[in-house]
Amino acid sequence: MIDVSLPELRAFVTVAQQRSFRRAADLAGVSRSSLSHALRALERRLGTRLLHRTTRSVALTEAGNQLLARLAPMLREMDEMLGAVGRDGGAVGGVLRINANEGGARWLLRHTVPAFLRQYPHVSLELLTDGRLIDIVAEGFDAGVRLYEAVPQDMVAVPFGGDTRFIAVAAPAYVAEHGTPQTPQDLQRHRCVRQRLPSGKAYRWEFARDGEELAVDVPGDVTLDNNTLMIEAAIGGLGIAFVPESYARLALDEQHLITLLDDWSPPGPGLCLYYSRNRHLPAALRAFIEVVRSTDPNSAPHGNRDPVAS
Repeated sequence: MIDVSLPELRAFVTVAQQRSFRRAADLAGVSRSSLSHALRALERRLGTRLLHRTTRSVALTEAGNQLLARLAPMLREMDEMLGAVGRDGGAVGGVLRINANEGGARWLLRHTVPAFLRQYPHVSLELLTDGRLIDIVAEGFDAGVRLYEAVPQDMVAVPFGGDTRFIAVAAPAYVAEHGTPQTPQDLQRHRCVRQRLPSGKAYRWEFARDGEELAVDVPGDVTLDNNTLMIEAAIGGLGIAFVPESYARLALDEQHLITLLDDWSPPGPGLCLYYSRNRHLPAALRAFIEVVRSTDPNSAPHGNRDPVAS
């Protein structure tokens, strides 16, 4: 049996998740040197390197990735169990970590989080936004939030917030000067505000009508990676933008923008809270899902994804 200590394992998980000794030390309330000592001791006991260290960054080795994927959930479950034992009433507690896109985090903060924290005051919620579609298990998250179509197939998906709709919008002055596109192909003759995805690829605008689907690589002089900024660019007359309708609603209501190609923009499955089907469901996450559903009547499952485990 390999003799390793719990503090060494916790030190590894904290550094691996933060990808920084400085941030990990601040979070753990210890010195960087003590973390470094603990990590070197753990690597020595295991007989393998877990981290690649430079003066500027920390990266996981293959062995480190494998250890983090299995160890982080185990430590969270242990903390939850010990926390429940320590609270005589067995109240739900511990830390709940959720990785979300900006729109999902905004919806949850507006509709779910206040009610959740009132009902479960012993839970500390970390709701962190990231444009990338990450491996939530490897990164130490209990759940993620993304559009339904982006949820990995091996995850349990809990839809919320209803369907979503992506729409083309432009300033009235732009349309008055350049005309109104009648089909998605007409966008090739317009200035468009292009979008760069977190993967680095340019987003191809997706349209559908009467069973016909089109993905258009639009032209444009401005490329952004944020829906709010794309709306500002469209309001400023820089071109046509393609954004979720919820982001543009205020600008549409105030007539700063108008919609284009409405009949080519049907609604589709919206946001989902998702989690791994291959791990124990923490009590805090189970409680959070229940509150999501209670604060959103549209959170019935889409397609053949499983509902929350009973």
